Amino acid sequence: MIPALIKKCVDAISQPQPLPKPVITVWGTGKATREFLYVEDAAEGILLATERYNKSDPINLGAGFEISIKDLVELITKLTGFKGKIVWDTSKPDGQPRRMLDTSKAEKEFGFKSKTGWGCF
Repeated sequence: MIPALIKKCVDAISQPQPLPKPVITVWGTGKATREFLYVEDAAEGILLATERYNKSDPINLGAGFEISIKDLVELITKLTGFKGKIVWDTSKPDGQPRRMLDTSKAEKEFGFKSKTGWGCF
């Protein structure tokens, strides 16, 4: 999802447009939320689990926070320099309303807590 949004913004900026401002179309309303885990945090969580967790029960690794698709699109447009129009295609689905993991077991069992937040941008 994120690479596709970044590509839409970059393509819209770099290609000539018949309109005064470039336009990107995003599916849904933007209200759904998602959780994203930074790859270095994921690697650290896996390493901690292999060193300190010796049970067969599954454990969730996650960031512990979520972001709305609308806020994510605004962040991506800001970071890519896209200054055009965002069109929300509400005829397309939002998908699952919320995706966020309960990561409390990872913190309790082997001390994992994600270090990277959206504030790093």
